[in-house]
Amino acid sequence: MLLLVFCLPMIFALGDSEGSQSAFRGALAAAIMVPLMAYIFLLGFRFFGKKKPTEEKERMIENIVFDVGKVLVDYDWENFLKSFGFSEEKYEKIAGAVFKSRVWDERDRGLYEEEEYLRQFCAAAPEYEADIREVMRRSPETIQPFDYADTWVKYLKNQGYHLYILSNYSRFMLDHTKEKLTFLKEMDGIVFSCEVKELKPESGIYGKLLEQYHLDPKKTVFLDDREENCRGAEALGIHAICFKNLKQAAAELEKFGVK
Repeated sequence: MLLLVFCLPMIFALGDSEGSQSAFRGALAAAIMVPLMAYIFLLGFRFFGKKKPTEEKERMIENIVFDVGKVLVDYDWENFLKSFGFSEEKYEKIAGAVFKSRVWDERDRGLYEEEEYLRQFCAAAPEYEADIREVMRRSPETIQPFDYADTWVKYLKNQGYHLYILSNYSRFMLDHTKEKLTFLKEMDGIVFSCEVKELKPESGIYGKLLEQYHLDPKKTVFLDDREENCRGAEALGIHAICFKNLKQAAAELEKFGVK
C-alpha cells in the first residue's frame, strides 16, 4: 500500500489532463502524510498501548541456591562401603562408626583437623581401625556428579538466574573432590559449612548466605534433599524445595516461575 501511495505522484505527474497537476499535488501530499501518520500511530501505540511486563518484573525468583550432595552429585556411601567386601557384621560396625555417626555430620563443620575426626571414628570401632582409615582415605570416591548437573546449572544461568551453593561439606572431602564439581564455576556465590564453621539446618549458615551475597529471601529458592534443611531455610523466609529427582525439582521450580 505504501508503495502504491509513493507511485501515485509519478503517475499523475506524467498525465496531461487539466486536473493532473492537482492530482499530482494531492498524491504527493498523501505520499508524505500516510507514512507520517502511520509512524505517529505506531509511536503512540508503543508508548500508550498495553505494555508487556518485562521479564524481570514477572519473576518472583531471582536466586537459586543448591545443596551439593544428592542434588548435583551422587553421594553413595552404601555401595562404596560394600565394594570393600566386608562381612555383614563388619560392614554394619564400620557404617555405624563412620557414615551413620554424629561425628560424620560434625566433621562438615570443620572445627578440627582431619586426624581428629579419624581418631573419633576409630574410637567407635577400634578393632577395625586399619579398615576405617582406608575407608576414609578413599571416601572421596563416594562423590560422583550427576549427568544433568552441568547442563541444568548452565541452562538456569543462561536464563538469567543468580546461582549459589549452600552445602554441608567437610574440608577433606572438598579438597579431594573439588575438581569433580565443575558446576562451581557457574556459581555467583558459594558457602561451604567447613569454611564458615556452621551447619545446616542451623540458622546462622543461611544468614551468612543472605548477608554475604545481599540476597532477598523472598526472591530466593533453595533446593536440598533433606526436609530439615529445607525447613531451616524457610524459617528465614527463603522458599525451599525438597529435592527428590530432577523432574520433580524442575516441576516445583516451575511453580515459582522458573522455567
